[in-house]
Amino acid sequence: MSANGPQYDVRKELRNPLKRARGLGSAQSGVGHWWTQRVTATALVFLSIWFVVTVLGALHADYATARAIVAKPWNALLLVAFVLAMCWHAVLGLQVVIEDYVHTRWVEVSLLVLVKFIAVLGTLATLMAVLRVALGA
Repeated sequence: MSANGPQYDVRKELRNPLKRARGLGSAQSGVGHWWTQRVTATALVFLSIWFVVTVLGALHADYATARAIVAKPWNALLLVAFVLAMCWHAVLGLQVVIEDYVHTRWVEVSLLVLVKFIAVLGTLATLMAVLRVALGA
């Protein structure tokens, strides 16, 4: 280190000089994103099995029986968990795809906002439907 500040050896530096000049580096959110994706995927394995078994059990049931199945507290809770995990997992996966393959910044931002908006809208609509059936409204 000299009196003028730290000396950088360009041959040993792995970061782009422009990034060093701007102070840009890792956003420190990659590991959290990765873990969240894995946790939602693991939850979806078990919730998907429950969902398929439940749907197959109600396959030839009439409307009243199907409604009674969804209205059971555990089934309503698991259905809400399934929808939340599925939408969250989908948003995380689509975010990675968009960030990796869309190179025009305004298109990338627009798609990310659109994906999140559609996921929130779909999640809220599904939650309202499940709560309406479960509470008997």
